[in-house]
Amino acid sequence: MEQTDKLRTINYSGIFLSCFSAYSEKCVHAAPEHVLLYLYSGEQVIEDGNKKITIKAGECAFIRRNHRLMMYKNSKGEELYKGISLTFNRHILRDFYSRLSKADLPQKVSVSDKNVFKIESRADITSLFQSLTPYFNEEIKPVEGVSHLKLQEGIYALLNTSDIFFPILFDFNQPWKIDILEFLNDNYMDDLTMEQIAAYTGRSLATFKRDFRKVSNLSPEKWLIKRRLEAAYSKLKEDGEKVQNVCIEVGFKNPSHFSTAFKKQYGIPPTEV
Repeated sequence: MEQTDKLRTINYSGIFLSCFSAYSEKCVHAAPEHVLLYLYSGEQVIEDGNKKITIKAGECAFIRRNHRLMMYKNSKGEELYKGISLTFNRHILRDFYSRLSKADLPQKVSVSDKNVFKIESRADITSLFQSLTPYFNEEIKPVEGVSHLKLQEGIYALLNTSDIFFPILFDFNQPWKIDILEFLNDNYMDDLTMEQIAAYTGRSLATFKRDFRKVSNLSPEKWLIKRRLEAAYSKLKEDGEKVQNVCIEVGFKNPSHFSTAFKKQYGIPPTEV
């Protein structure tokens, strides 16, 4: 893969391969599906509230669905960050569960409240992820059937690791709806798409938009911009922070867009606050 100064991710039917050059990438993880992550090189730090989990090269972690985390993907010395994530959607898990012998299911397994599980090094997991390394080359693409088999192999590996994954993987209850404005006020600075926000609040995109109209006269996009600008104004006026830092901190990617939106809302450019 050609080295660039940006994170590069390839997606093959739920198998995500990521690689980037020497710097640290910070991102918010709020996936509506379970994820199994393996690190080939570099380092990944996962912040779950006040807990910090470090994944090193050759290590693996399982991340529960519908849980918001902060991730730092770091190069380590001369080693670039390089990792693969397997995403298990409900359709794949339902299909897998339907073919299991119910008589062989473990009984009385306590449901863990953990959201991130560091997986011990095992031959089956190492073999699975090493078999995916050729696909870092974008000219070599797995066919749909191979991707599906690799996801199934990942499920088997988790179940063989511990019985605690049975009730986690095969819980098909839909998430409860989360209060929209409460969620947005907690996460308005994060770079989340409308689809991600909808999924994380337990809704389809259409239901999210319908429910949002009940709580605001603005569209979700305009509400987010207004909320970010309010936070920016407060940081500039009360905290005396620099415009460039505030722009990034409150969630704007483009300084020019930030300046234009700020002047439209407050009548003055951010540099004059």
